[in-house]
Amino acid sequence: RFASAGDDGIIFLWNAQTGEKLFELRGHTHKITAIAPFSLSDASEEKKHLILTASADRTVIVWDCTSGRQVQKVSCFHSTVKCLTVLQRLDVWLSGGSDLCVWNRKLDLLCKTSHLTDAGVSALIELPKNCVAAAVGKELIIFRLITSNDGSEGWNVLEVKRLVDHQDNILSLVSVNDFTFVTGSHVGELIVWDALDWTKQASECSFWDSSVHPDAQPEIKLSQSPNETSVQHLTSDEECVFAAVGKGIYVYNLQMKRVIACQRTAHESSVLHIEKLPNRQLISCSEDGSVRIWELREKQQLPAEPVATGFFNIWGFGRANKQANQAAKKMQENTPVYFLELVGDLIGHSSAVQMFLYFGELGLATCSADHLIILWKDGERESRLRSLTLFQKLAQNGDLQLK
Repeated sequence: RFASAGDDGIIFLWNAQTGEKLFELRGHTHKITAIAPFSLSDASEEKKHLILTASADRTVIVWDCTSGRQVQKVSCFHSTVKCLTVLQRLDVWLSGGSDLCVWNRKLDLLCKTSHLTDAGVSALIELPKNCVAAAVGKELIIFRLITSNDGSEGWNVLEVKRLVDHQDNILSLVSVNDFTFVTGSHVGELIVWDALDWTKQASECSFWDSSVHPDAQPEIKLSQSPNETSVQHLTSDEECVFAAVGKGIYVYNLQMKRVIACQRTAHESSVLHIEKLPNRQLISCSEDGSVRIWELREKQQLPAEPVATGFFNIWGFGRANKQANQAAKKMQENTPVYFLELVGDLIGHSSAVQMFLYFGELGLATCSADHLIILWKDGERESRLRSLTLFQKLAQNGDLQLK
């Protein structure tokens, strides 16, 4: 199942397999600004699947996904809640706006920070050692949750560090693993951080520079628009970070600390969301209404042989030639070159596709500013399943003659 939320303040729950609408959740009066799943499991009761929704009406509502009912509503916020994060291990959830608030499962406010800025917390990720990283404008603030001294179930939230390495507002945050997280900013800076001591490990800020990415086709431009270099979204696996930068997609290898592949004009307009799929594939969606599937492939390159004087050198008998070839081979083995190849284009939306959810064999759900949610299926797989069903029915009816 999945939930969709819109500017109309309504949340819908859907069956991802059939596309059936299960519930319509009405309770907010303004647009939805954040949504997060939240599971409860007591020894006395079975696991409850809940979702938290925040709205521009300055409320947060908890919904029961099984019944579609409103469980509880919190309306003590001084500003719009822009992000929600559940810390399942600590059994608390956090709301980010002009303050960072910590709540328990009963929706009791455990603690909160003092007023941060008018911009407020725009994104949150969980870090090890009971910490979270909060994007507040161009600053990254590390908070730690510590238990109260009075022995109660309460928590305190402490600011432990401010990271001010970004030159502009942080738009995207992604946790890679327990040791690494990555941030991206409005002016195209990507910074790799140590998740334990919050030090800067590496950075990339030359996405738009064609001299750094010689494989990309050069573009003639009179001026550089900031949106063209904005890191809109980040996703990762253990090996790479995949960045949606302006109209392009970039693959940053964490071990090599460099961009290993890019598609500078993956779409006609800004890429809003990307996701890594199995089998070295990526999906991206854009403001131009397109959804595209890419495959990360390794370039098959032959080492260039140096041109030397003399008959024996031309035919490869020379010692210098042999050494040069070995050096070229070694360099080629150490630095494989990759490229992103377009392998699929999903055409169906007429306006900006804001994001999508991937359900593996069940398909892909996309949502757009054209008010549509589209559920996409693997055509070959669906055709094969229909054929199998048909054969089974024919066999049951005795209409199938096997020879």
